[in-house]
Amino acid sequence: MESTIDLFAEFLRLRYPTLSAEFLEFKANHAANSEAVSVAPAAPVSPILASKAPASIAAVSVPALRSSAAHVARSTRSSAASIAPAPSSAPERLSVASVATVNPAPSKTPACGSPAPSSSSDSESDMEVDLSPAPSTDGFTVVQKGVRELTLPLGLDQMLLRGAMLRNTAWVHGVVVYTGHETKLMKNSTKAPLKRSSIDRQTNTHILMLFIILLALSLLSAGFNEFWMRNHNDWYIGLEEAQNAHFGFNFLTFLILYNNLIPISLQVTAEIVRFFQAKFISMDSEMYDPASDTAAMARTSNLNEELGMVRYVFSDKTGTLTQNVMVFHKCSIAEVIYSRPGPAERLEDTPLYQNLTREHPTAPVIREFLIMLAICHTVIPETKGDTVDYHAASPDERALVTGAAAFGFSFCTRTPSHVHVRALGDTLRYQLLHVLDFTSARKRMSVIVRTPEGTIKLYCKGADSVIYSRLSGGESAPFAAATLAHLEHFAAEGLRTLVFAVADIPEQVYQDWSNTYHKASIAIQDREQKIEEAADLVENNLRLLGATAIEDKLQDGVPETIAALLKANINVWVLTGDKQETAINIAHSARLIHTAMPLLILNEDSLDGTRESMSRHAIDFGDNLRKQNDVALVIDGKSLKYAMGCDLKKDFLDLCISCKVVVCCRVSPIQKAEVVELVSGATGAVTLAIGDGANDVAMIQRASVGVGISGVEGLQAVCASDYSIAQFRFLLRLLLVHGAWNYSRISKLILYSFYKNICLYVIELWFAIYSAWSGQILFERWTIGFYNVIFTALPPFAIGLFDKLCSPEIMLRHPILYIPSQQGLLFNVRVFWVWAVNALLHSVLLFWLPVALADHHVLWSSGKDGGYLVLGNLVYTYVVLTVCLKAGLATHSWTWVTHVSIWGSLALWLLFLLIYSNIYPTILIGAVMLGMDRMVFGSLVFWFGLILIPIATLIPDLVVTVVRNSAFKSATEAVRESELKQRAPPALLAQPRHSLTETARLLQNVRSVFTRRSTSRAAVELELSHGFAFSQEEGGSVSQADVVRVYDTRQPRPEHS
Repeated sequence: MESTIDLFAEFLRLRYPTLSAEFLEFKANHAANSEAVSVAPAAPVSPILASKAPASIAAVSVPALRSSAAHVARSTRSSAASIAPAPSSAPERLSVASVATVNPAPSKTPACGSPAPSSSSDSESDMEVDLSPAPSTDGFTVVQKGVRELTLPLGLDQMLLRGAMLRNTAWVHGVVVYTGHETKLMKNSTKAPLKRSSIDRQTNTHILMLFIILLALSLLSAGFNEFWMRNHNDWYIGLEEAQNAHFGFNFLTFLILYNNLIPISLQVTAEIVRFFQAKFISMDSEMYDPASDTAAMARTSNLNEELGMVRYVFSDKTGTLTQNVMVFHKCSIAEVIYSRPGPAERLEDTPLYQNLTREHPTAPVIREFLIMLAICHTVIPETKGDTVDYHAASPDERALVTGAAAFGFSFCTRTPSHVHVRALGDTLRYQLLHVLDFTSARKRMSVIVRTPEGTIKLYCKGADSVIYSRLSGGESAPFAAATLAHLEHFAAEGLRTLVFAVADIPEQVYQDWSNTYHKASIAIQDREQKIEEAADLVENNLRLLGATAIEDKLQDGVPETIAALLKANINVWVLTGDKQETAINIAHSARLIHTAMPLLILNEDSLDGTRESMSRHAIDFGDNLRKQNDVALVIDGKSLKYAMGCDLKKDFLDLCISCKVVVCCRVSPIQKAEVVELVSGATGAVTLAIGDGANDVAMIQRASVGVGISGVEGLQAVCASDYSIAQFRFLLRLLLVHGAWNYSRISKLILYSFYKNICLYVIELWFAIYSAWSGQILFERWTIGFYNVIFTALPPFAIGLFDKLCSPEIMLRHPILYIPSQQGLLFNVRVFWVWAVNALLHSVLLFWLPVALADHHVLWSSGKDGGYLVLGNLVYTYVVLTVCLKAGLATHSWTWVTHVSIWGSLALWLLFLLIYSNIYPTILIGAVMLGMDRMVFGSLVFWFGLILIPIATLIPDLVVTVVRNSAFKSATEAVRESELKQRAPPALLAQPRHSLTETARLLQNVRSVFTRRSTSRAAVELELSHGFAFSQEEGGSVSQADVVRVYDTRQPRPEHS
């Protein structure tokens, strides 16, 4: 922020000339890097609000401030903190803060500065502050006291949390409360863990097992050496010096001889391959978003293969699945559905406008409905030139007002007592008499207005379950049946619905009710209950006008992406801070929940209630408990707090695993992380968390793989993630294409690396048997060193970088192809030992077949003997060719890179043999190799073996591969075959169906769930089936009635402090 450190400074200098202090000023559209609490203009600020505040309640008077004000100033400069607003540019110190990156449920929340003391003559005032840093985003207590015993309550509504952004407010002053790691945002963050892939952990286990085998082979060989030495005393062998070597010396000799069994080069090769795989992800043009000019980014290369093993996806809702944009989609008025005018459609051409202006029988109802849309809300209009910008704590209300404006009924001005509506060119002035707030219990909001004609009307909007029961005539009221059918139609499309009704109130009835309501509002005891009872007295005998359908716009491709993820056997959980109705509505829109899917709803206020509800649902599942059923579980944050307790955690996990879909709503960032950690730890499955805000950071860090979406809520999630993408739809390609490819590639690379090392270096064991356990090496030392570095280095890179199961289009078209990698079928203990035994058998053939060909080492017609090193070079050549051809046999996609790696590796070895056999004595190395090229290349046995031995070695592998791909064809092989033959894949790809008995059990289970539900639960499910959802902040110190009373939009707002 620019020059933001002089909040209250001038005021304090005037009041306390000796005081030198600096404070913080927040300006509009600047993200707060601090958290603070508000102070009245006449109240000095206590130094207890510095960054290192004690974790206790304390009262400090003004003189103490003077000595530490400089420390406060330094704290606000040097570290991010939490600020509390006091005076601001908005009326009545009312500011609107966007807390999308802070609170679990993004919204624009009214934040009110502290109320001013009754007298400005107090020379001193104290502030009692509960400064115990806590992660909860709904708890903060401050009490400001003056010398006249005036106590002013300050709470979370006076807080600007770190990361919040001011809206509809030019400037606000505040005092730093928490800084750095004591802010609520940091309290909800966790330390970034060191993540390692499952394949890495398995590989380390296999390396440890190979090391144990290495020790066993060395001990065994040393033992056989001792046994042979004791049973052979032939003088011509010259064993005198060898007999001086003891068992320990022989053990170390064989340990060095066999040490290459463990592929040291594997780690280097794997890291290089992972690096380029990460680059391929970042360079994928199909995951580039031109709208935001953002490409995918791999922020780590350690987890590339984990993307192919994901079993659970935990997703945030707002900004991840949705665009956080509400759009008025359509409405039902007097049994007729009208759609919002299109971008190129004139208002005069719309059916609604024509019915309204051409004296259609429903014209009065249409006019009443549109006027209600324009005045029944708490929206604040702001005129900018010829346009009106609407500010609202509820995005639904903003969408409704915008929808009314699209039909020619524009809400243009708000004053503390009136609202002005421009209706088709005429300006109408309505006197605002009362605002009856929306709450989760009431599920409705009402305004009582005096019309321009002088009559009094009550406009009420809310859920159909509460509006229909208050209609004059009940469910048989005019338009009721048709509107209910329209609601079900809207809900099936995933739209958010509200029902609108009106009532005429006689003057005398209103006066009597107003007195009753006033008495309820000033009641000392049970005030909220009495206010609700008073509201019930007037919210009756309503006339139904119609209903609205608002679209909470999903990001492009979200329903298709989630549908494909579910087909890929990936469980998708939604963890959101939003309300239950909104979360379920989005789950319907995103095709996560379908209309026939039963909902298990956990909304309990106590531990015992949560335990009883979970036990009831567990009994309902019966034998299907801990088996996935086509059921959705919905749980709120309060119930989740009890369910995550030690005694209920296992039962909760069993319930979650039994459901296909889990939706957690009203959860805090820490709760998100705890849910992810619970599933990861208990199931051992690979989990992926995806989000776009700071409240998703803890969840992203706890998951096996964290994916951040670079959206409008900043880059906190991206910075904490392992991979970042611009849109949720790119997650499908990231998992089904890059994830599956990388898993297959790394699996083959690791298995092949073990294979080729075992294949060559176990030959030293066979040669030890052949050479009387002498510890003599068969190959020249440099050729042993270059085996992994040069001669067999290219095939692993070709497999790790360019091999692919199927084309990207096929992988996306058939999500079932993801299942083999998800279940770890390509790399596990069984597969590892199959490759190891295969390498062992190949080493047997690759040593003993050349020995049989070179009988008595006679390789030439002249009868000359070349020695053991000629045999070693023959075997080495056959090993190089065999392991390269084995790489080709394991490769799914042959490219020119594959050919270069296979034939190029053999050519490199032959070229090396040619050069290395002729450099001595020009270069004083390799004396034993002098002339070796002529000896090897001049033997017909060598060329005969070059064709025969690799083919004989690999024929069993080829037969097994052919039989497996023909008689035991996997889904992947079926698709690859259909892709090559350019025909539709066989029915093998069809999703497996449940048996009849299993389906019958599930249906019986579903019936038991619904037959045991309570009356209140049935009402909740009825509302959800009709699509009711309305996001409105409630319970704050700034009520909706106060919001609409403090603004006069005719007055210009100050632009500077």
